[in-house]
Amino acid sequence: MTVTTASPLVSVLMPAFNAEQHIAQAIKSILQQTYPHFELLILNDGSTDQTEKIIDQFDDQRIIKIHLNQNKGLVNARNQLVSAAKGHYIAFLDADDIAFPNRLQLQVSFLEKHNADLCGGAHYSLYESSGRMKASKQRYSDPDIRALITVCSPLCNPAVMGLADAFKRHPFRLGKDGAEDYSLWVDLALAGYHFANLREKLITYRIHDRQISQVQNSEINCIFNDGRSAYLVGLGMDGECYPKSIPFFNRLQLALPFMLRLNQKIPNVSVAANYEIFARFQFRGNGVFTPFTRIERILVAMLASLRGRM
Repeated sequence: MTVTTASPLVSVLMPAFNAEQHIAQAIKSILQQTYPHFELLILNDGSTDQTEKIIDQFDDQRIIKIHLNQNKGLVNARNQLVSAAKGHYIAFLDADDIAFPNRLQLQVSFLEKHNADLCGGAHYSLYESSGRMKASKQRYSDPDIRALITVCSPLCNPAVMGLADAFKRHPFRLGKDGAEDYSLWVDLALAGYHFANLREKLITYRIHDRQISQVQNSEINCIFNDGRSAYLVGLGMDGECYPKSIPFFNRLQLALPFMLRLNQKIPNVSVAANYEIFARFQFRGNGVFTPFTRIERILVAMLASLRGRM
C-alpha cells in the first residue's frame, strides 16, 4: 500500500463499560489495521471491572485514553469521543466487536472516491450464547438506506465511518440510549447527508444478553417509533402512518399510497428494499395465505419502484 502525507486521519472511537471480556480483542483489531493513519480514542465509562487495567496495558502512541470515575451513559460517552476526535473521518467500533484488518482502508478509499458522507458495510453477527455466525443482509445504495430508515436501522453502527464534521454538527441525542444510532441516522438523513454500505465484510458484531438493545426492548421500540414519525414528517409525509401490520383492505387504503408517496420523496429505491418495507405492513405467519402475501408484496414493491422512476 502506498502511503502519502495527504492520507486523511481517521479517529476510531471506542466507548467501554465493564468490557473486560472482549475489549483487548477489539483494541488489537484496530492496532492491526492495514491503514496506518488513525488515532484510537477509548473512553472507559466508569467501569467497575478490569476494563481500565486492560486498556492501560496497551502502550501505543496512537491510543488516546479517557477514564471517567463514574458511569455517565453511552450517549454521553459517544458525544465526548466525537468532541475529542481530531480526524477528518470518524469510525466507530464498540468494545465488544472486532474490525477486520482492511476495514479502515476499504472505507477511506470508498469515501474518497464516491458521493457519500458516511458508510457502513456488511458484517458478521456473532451470537455469543451459541457461537453461531450469521452474515448480514444489507442494502447498499443511498436511496435504499434512506427508504429503509422508515422501518429499521439500515447501518450497523460499529461498522460506520463518516465525515467528522457530520457527527460534530449532529451529536447523538440524550435520552436515546439503545437506539441512539437510529436517531442519528434520522437526523443525518433529514440534514441531507449521503449514505452507503460497502459490500465487503468489515467487522464481527457481537450479540449478547448484556447489550442495551437486548434488555430495554419496550423503551427502544418507543424511541424507534418516535424516530420513524419524525423522519416521515421531515419527508413531508404523515408521521402516524409508519409501516406496521394492518389488514389487507387497510393496506389498500393506507399502505399502497404510503409506498407510492415514499418513492416519490426518495426516487430510485430498489424493488428489494421496497419489498422489505411493505412486508412490515403485513402480518407474519399467514399460513396458507403466505404465497398470496408474497405475491402482493412483490407487486407493490415493483409498482412503488416504478413510481419512483417516473
